[in-house]
Amino acid sequence: MNPTSPFSIEELKTQEERLEILSKKEDLSIGVPKEDPAFEKRVCLTPDAVSALIANNHKVLVESGAGNASSFTDEDYIKAGALVTKFKKEVFECPLVLKVSPPSLLEIELIKPNSVLISAIQKKTQQKAYFTALEAKKITAIGFELITDRDGSFPVLKSLSQIGGTAAVHIAAELMSSSHNGKGLLFGNMSGIPPVEVVVFGAGTAGSYAVKSALNFGASVKVFDASVSRLRTLQNSLNVPIFTSTLQPKNILKALRRCDVAIGAQMGKNHSPIIVQESMVSHMKKGAVIIDMSIDQGGCFETSELTTHQKPTIEKFGVIHYCVPNIPARYPKTASVSISNICLPYLLQIAEKGGLENALRYDNGLRNGLYLYRGILTNAALAEWYELPFNDINFLIF
Repeated sequence: MNPTSPFSIEELKTQEERLEILSKKEDLSIGVPKEDPAFEKRVCLTPDAVSALIANNHKVLVESGAGNASSFTDEDYIKAGALVTKFKKEVFECPLVLKVSPPSLLEIELIKPNSVLISAIQKKTQQKAYFTALEAKKITAIGFELITDRDGSFPVLKSLSQIGGTAAVHIAAELMSSSHNGKGLLFGNMSGIPPVEVVVFGAGTAGSYAVKSALNFGASVKVFDASVSRLRTLQNSLNVPIFTSTLQPKNILKALRRCDVAIGAQMGKNHSPIIVQESMVSHMKKGAVIIDMSIDQGGCFETSELTTHQKPTIEKFGVIHYCVPNIPARYPKTASVSISNICLPYLLQIAEKGGLENALRYDNGLRNGLYLYRGILTNAALAEWYELPFNDINFLIF
């Protein structure tokens, strides 16, 4: 899909050089709505982050109960200097709306035209109507998962992957107990007792943290990945040697026959590759546990099916499958602190540069996170995915 420019030929001709003018700091007015507790329990700003914003002369309006699921009370936010309201409409009328989950179509109706929205996009579950609704209101929108660091990594995704990888092992520990119909096994480096055997697919951030967590629990760990480079990087970061292998079916089947826990963290560009076939799962031990962290990309176990936090497991071939997307939401306080720590510096930078538009000029990583600019779609990948027209942001912001 080719980008189009809203400018005329004359406007695109070489212009005389202009000297940079120092930007005047802008005071922000930020709205933090309450998420739907059935699907999302995290909050974008902790009271500590609010306190830092207030100290810099910014205003923060928090919807009552926004932090409850993350163990932050309305009183905590009030003490930090925020205003708390029971009216959702007031929060969405702020010039800058900060949210964990993308707003629903009903919530978009509450957003004022020409506002700024910072939230997740959740591309795999999003609808085309979401983008057209934001476009109609000329919203400028930034997606958490698109923001990049100077080294090209994705700070929000990386942080949440660290939480997810660590959490996967803790969840497996719960599911192995007899109270969850597991094998009654316990992680731990206990004398005379064979260690729990864990297989991890994927040596990226989530997989690496799952490996480290399992090793800390005294498990015997095997890791498979398509990339020798990633396997080498992981091995070099550990204090102990572990079994690593590329995705060779014979080695995978041998490891699965013996393992007590299998964790899927192998991601793909658009869809996770199916690494473990149904026939392989059928050879696993009864009561073994599968944690498929890549389920939001389709899953890397052929037997995986999407489950929810309310009903998190299914059983196939006697193997317990945990296939809940967004594992970090299970630990909302930890995840909220992580998200807040990433959001705060960007908010302070936006203010310091004199507004979002100036900040976008100076920060390529933040600009990478932009997918709508005044109602114009600026992300080529999203435009292709949803078959929508787009404009190159470099034609819109000079």
